Amino acid sequence: MQRLLLPPLKVLMGNPCLRLLVPRAAPRTQCGCSCGIRHSLRPGQYSTITEVGLQSGRGTVSLPSKAAERVVGRWLLVCSGTVAGAVILGGVTRLTESGLSMVDWHLIKEMKPPTSQEEWEAEFQKYQQFPEFKILNHDMTLPEFKFIWYMEYSHRMWGRLVGLAYILPAAYFWRKGWLNRGLKGRVLALCGLVCFQGLLGWYMVKSGLEEKPDSHDIPRVSQYRLAAHLGSALVLYCASLWTSLSLLLPQHKLPETRQLLWLRRCAHGTAGLVFLTALSGAFVAGLDAGLVYNSFPKMGESWIPEDLFTFSPLLKNVFENPTTVQFDHRILGITSVTAITALYFLSRRIPLPRRTKIAAATLLALAYTQVGLGISTLLMYVPTPLAATHQSGSLALLSVALWLMNELRRVPK
Repeated sequence: MQRLLLPPLKVLMGNPCLRLLVPRAAPRTQCGCSCGIRHSLRPGQYSTITEVGLQSGRGTVSLPSKAAERVVGRWLLVCSGTVAGAVILGGVTRLTESGLSMVDWHLIKEMKPPTSQEEWEAEFQKYQQFPEFKILNHDMTLPEFKFIWYMEYSHRMWGRLVGLAYILPAAYFWRKGWLNRGLKGRVLALCGLVCFQGLLGWYMVKSGLEEKPDSHDIPRVSQYRLAAHLGSALVLYCASLWTSLSLLLPQHKLPETRQLLWLRRCAHGTAGLVFLTALSGAFVAGLDAGLVYNSFPKMGESWIPEDLFTFSPLLKNVFENPTTVQFDHRILGITSVTAITALYFLSRRIPLPRRTKIAAATLLALAYTQVGLGISTLLMYVPTPLAATHQSGSLALLSVALWLMNELRRVPK
């Protein structure tokens, strides 16, 4: 029996990950003879793996902390990818003007799409009762309605997939004990934000379904609610990605110099600018501001258009005047790429690890690519494929900005 059990036990005890799970036995004290005497173990101290298993009430040892962190990190990386997919799909839904095709919301009932001709006609008749059909799509056919309906349906089903991707694994990891105290709070916040995001999406859609007798504008969702919906999705994406990178990437031990402190602050400020620029894109999309001035670098014949501040009070122009909204988005984009360029050259003056240098260079390349996509989208009158690529580019830029921030994070003492 000893021959069978001793070699495997030696291999197990030699595993450094497993040693972390087994508290050390009490030290031996010298008694003047060749033998050592163990002090009695205090409650909670275990000298063998078997005692750990018996104390926990199970015959198996829990996953080592580092391995658990890797599993949780990969899960959150996948979750951030699903959120990115939802943002991109939502952008395409907005560009194809499909967001108001489903005029009600049911968590379970709407998961089954119409299958028969009668069901499709009933769904189409519901859509015909709302302003978008009456004002904009009064000559729409049933096949055309099916296209925009399936676009919105895909976005909603993807949102449910995102919710399941967060909630089900979170419950499993919680039960298994793979989440420490800090991660438990963060995971709870992420799951709560996912649920809030779904409710906020329907709240946004409702704003486009309301009758406005005094208005002859094209029916559209509120740009404020659209910005809130996108903003909460970006917060969810950033929080998930940041936590994932913190768990998966080994932290650099960089010397805390004044130059590094400046670089870290610039990286934080630049990431904030990129986030704000992406969020301002929601107001551009909500007001169709990309169709106002389709020229660059000037807006029409002038650098500053005459109708920049036509609304009263003055602050209203920032959020409701399409000209001002496009102007602000241009300024934010130019400021962001300027900050990223300065950040890159500042990083060249400091000795940094290779991975950090790659992050800085990637951020610079993506920034100029994103500027090119934005200008092309504007000059070509916002074609859907190009505009969707531009929206996806903002997510990629934000991702790399977070990656660089993570590379430069301070090592806890």
